[in-house]
Parts: sequence; C-alpha cells; structure tokens
Amino acid sequence: MRLEGKVAIVTGGASGFGKAICETYVREGAKVVVADINAQGARDVALALGTSAAAVAVDVAKKLEVDAMVAEAVKVFGGLDIMVNNAGTTHRRQSLLDVAETEFDRVFAVNVKSIYLATLACVPQMDKRGGGVIINTASTAGLRPRPGLTWYNGSKGAVITLSKSMAGELGPRRIRVCAICPTIAETGMLEVFMGMPDTPENRAGFIASTPIGRMATPADVANAALFLASPESSMITGVALEVDGGRCV
Repeated sequence: MRLEGKVAIVTGGASGFGKAICETYVREGAKVVVADINAQGARDVALALGTSAAAVAVDVAKKLEVDAMVAEAVKVFGGLDIMVNNAGTTHRRQSLLDVAETEFDRVFAVNVKSIYLATLACVPQMDKRGGGVIINTASTAGLRPRPGLTWYNGSKGAVITLSKSMAGELGPRRIRVCAICPTIAETGMLEVFMGMPDTPENRAGFIASTPIGRMATPADVANAALFLASPESSMITGVALEVDGGRCV
C-alpha cells in the first residue's frame, strides 16, 4: 500500500474529484478526513469507507472551521501528512461583465483563500511529522484560459502560482507542494462549466479540443493525487500536473 500509515485531509471530499481521492487514499492505506460543506455527503462517504475515514463539515473559506478541520484530523488519527485542497467553485460560463460581485468573492474565497487558511493550519502539524505533502486542485483553465470563465480562470491561475511559490518556501521543511490541473470533467459541475445543457452534442464540442478524445474522470484526478502524495514522487515539488488528455498541448 502506497500510503500506509499516512493521514490525509481531502476538502470537497463528498463528491467528484474529492470523493474519488478519498476512496483511492483509503484503498492505499491512508486514514482520511472527508471534509466538505455538505455535511451529510461527507458523512455518507466516510461511512462507506469505514474506520479509516472520518467526516468533517467545513466551509474552507472560514478560518475557524479550517482550524477545527485540521484539529479533528490530529485528534482522530494522530497527526497530518497530506493536505488536499480540492474544494472549489465557479461562476457559470458567461460574459465577464455579467458575473456578480458576490459570485466573484465566493470563487476567490473557496478556490484561493482556502489554500492560505489550510496552509496556516496544516504546516505546523506537518512539521511535527518531519514533512508532508500539500496538493492543490487547480485547472487547465489556469494554464490555457478561455472566454466565459475569466474570473474562475484567474482563481486557478493563482492556485498554480501559489503552489510553485509554496513549494520553494516549504521545501526546506520537507513539505512538497504540487498542483493538479484537470480538464473539463464528468462531475456535478459540468453544466456550469459548459454554460449549456449537458447533451451528447454539447459534450462533443468540448471533447473535440482534447487530443485523447474524452473528458477527464474523477478516477483520473485521484490517480494523479495518489502519485503526488506517494513516496514515488519524493523528488517532485512545485509542478502543475496536467491531467487533460493533451488539451494544453
């Protein structure tokens, strides 16, 4: 098992990429805190995973809740080795002029501020373990932005830059930091990203821009998150790993 003895927190763990990461980490021997603003969803995932998982309700944009999330991981499982900042949100694909200020604020709070808050809370715990791994879910939108998601694109560009800067600063503490950049994927947020109904015809337009000929899946992202958290990637930090079927080529 590639994560035997490790303790991880996965935000946005109740669905989509986060759920798949939780399932994969537990399968590989980790103890996992399933953290999500959807408390019941987090409990359902943790229950299905058994004694190797615990659920925490958290708004990742609120410091007290993030601090409590990390404290719960330490209380239940004895420490923290892996922090996966996966929770994210977006505005609907539309003109940049039509996105409300409240939507803009929420996108940056959930996608960017959450990483700041989680880092403040988890680094002291990782220091106690002699190091750790922080994985931030970014997006190909931060590497190859397209019209209609401008403010979301900017938030994911920030995630990529933060991940690189964090890697440089935290490396001497034996804490690796990497970003994962998925392309459009088969998740519950698909129609929001597309800005149109999820029909075979509309999907075909997005798939046509991907050389490998399909959308990403939660399993694709979970496998990347497993590799980046595992000993096999011990010399890898500061990367923004594209899980995109060649879309950014």
